[in-house]
Amino acid sequence: MTNVSGSVTVGIDIGTTATKAVAADQDGQVVARSRVVHRLRTPEPDHLEHEAGRAWRQGPLKALAELAAAAPEPVAVCVASMVPSLTAVDARGRPIAPGLLYGDARGRDTGPDGAGGPVDGASDEAVSGRAEVTTVMPDAIGFLRWAAKEFPTAAGYWPAQAVANFALSGVPAIDTAMSMSLGELRVGLEWNLDMLRDIGVDPAQLPTVVPMAEKAATVKGTGAVLAPGTVDALCDQLVAGADHSGDVLVICGATLVVWAVVDEWIECPGLWTVPHLVQGKTMVGGPSNAGALFVDWARSLLHGGFRRATASSRHHADTVHPHAPPGDPAGVERTGDPARVPVWLPYLRGERAPFHDPTLRSSLHDLDITHDATALERAAYEASGFVVRAMLERAGIKAKRIVASGGGTRVVPWMQGLADAAGLPVDVVAVHEGSALGAAFIARMAAGLENSLNDAARWARVGWRIEPDPRWQEAAARRYSRFRALSPAT
Repeated sequence: MTNVSGSVTVGIDIGTTATKAVAADQDGQVVARSRVVHRLRTPEPDHLEHEAGRAWRQGPLKALAELAAAAPEPVAVCVASMVPSLTAVDARGRPIAPGLLYGDARGRDTGPDGAGGPVDGASDEAVSGRAEVTTVMPDAIGFLRWAAKEFPTAAGYWPAQAVANFALSGVPAIDTAMSMSLGELRVGLEWNLDMLRDIGVDPAQLPTVVPMAEKAATVKGTGAVLAPGTVDALCDQLVAGADHSGDVLVICGATLVVWAVVDEWIECPGLWTVPHLVQGKTMVGGPSNAGALFVDWARSLLHGGFRRATASSRHHADTVHPHAPPGDPAGVERTGDPARVPVWLPYLRGERAPFHDPTLRSSLHDLDITHDATALERAAYEASGFVVRAMLERAGIKAKRIVASGGGTRVVPWMQGLADAAGLPVDVVAVHEGSALGAAFIARMAAGLENSLNDAARWARVGWRIEPDPRWQEAAARRYSRFRALSPAT
C-alpha cells in the first residue's frame, strides 16, 4: 500500500459499464482502488439501462468492501454517477425496475398525453446555457413519468446515487448539484408539486436533497461521514486541472464529454454554456455519443464480441498502460498508413451535442479493399477527435491543449487518434478514475477537512502527454473535412 498522508476518504463512481472506487489521502494520492464490472443492457436500439440492483446497489457495496481490505478506514465517502438516471424501489430501497440511463427513449415522454417532449438541448433557452443546466436534460421527467406509470405501487423513485446511498446508510441522499439534473421537477430548492401531482408522485417517494459537500448520513457499521450523491462530470472537473483558458477537458468515458474553458460567456447553438468552478471562467461544450460506447462497439466488430469490449479501461490488454506508454510519451509510434483510413460517423444511438437528434445513426465512409482492421480501429478513435474539433470550431474557440480523463485514457491508440484528429496535445490525467477521485475530495469537504471545491486543484496531476504526429495530423485534417461534409446539416 502507498504511504498514506493524513486522513483517507473514498470516492465511488457508478459508471456506465463499471463501478470504480478509490481511497485517497489528503494529498490526492490513491492508496487503493476497486473496479466492479456490471452489464450495460440495450434491449432495443433506443433503450439504455442497468440492472439497477446489481449496478447501483451491489456494485458500490462491493467496491467499498474491497477498499476496506486494502486501505485504512475512511473518514468519509461520496458516491457520484452519471445523470440522469432513475429506477423504482421497494420499501427496503431495493430496485424493482430497470435502471434507466441518459438518452433512453423512455425519457422522451415528458407530457401526460405521451406525445413526447424535447430532446436535450432542443429549446433555444436551453441551448444558450443561460437557463440552468437542467433544462437541457429533460430525461428525468420522462423517466419519472414512465416509472410511475409502470410501477405505481413503488415506495420510491430514485436515481443511481440515491439507491447507492440508501444501501450504504439508509438515507437516499443526493446533493443540490445532482438535483439540477432533475430539470423542472425542482423549482429552486423545492419540488415542483404541481408537476408531481400531474405525474402522480408524492415528494416522499423522491430522494432526500442535501446541500452539496455537506454531511448527509453515516455509513452503516462505521463512523464514516457520507456525502450526498453527486454528478460524475463535476467530480472529474474538480481534479482534472483544466482550469485555464484554452484548456479542453475531454472525459473519455462511455459518453464523450467535452468542456472548453474560456474567459467569457459564449452562446453557441447546439452547445451548452455553464459556469466554471474557477471564478471568471466559463465552459462550453457538452456530451457526445462518440465515447467508449461507440469506440468499444467498433472495436468489438474487429476483435470479436461486444461483451469482450464493453469497458475501455478493463479490456484492450494489448494497448492499455496504467500510467504512461513505454519510452517517450510524446513519441508514441503510430501503426498503419496515415493516408489509408476511412471516415466513421459515430452516431450509434443518435447524437447529443451539438445535433440533439436521437434518430441519427452511424455510418462508415470511403472504405475499400486496401483497408485493414488497424485502419478501421484508427477511424473510430479519430471520430472522437473530430467531434471535439467540430465543437471547438462551432464555438470559435482557439484551444491550446486537451486534458483527457476517464477510463478511455488508458487506451493509448485512442489518445493518439484524439491528438492527431483534434490537432492538439493531449495531457492524460495521472488518475484515470477522475470522477471517483473528485468524489473523494468532496467527501473530505463533507467531513470538514476542506473548505473550498477550488482546493481540489492541488490533486490535479498529468500522467503523460501525447503530441500530434505531423504526418498523421495532416492526413486526419483531410479526413476531418470529409467528416464535416458528411455530418448532419446545422
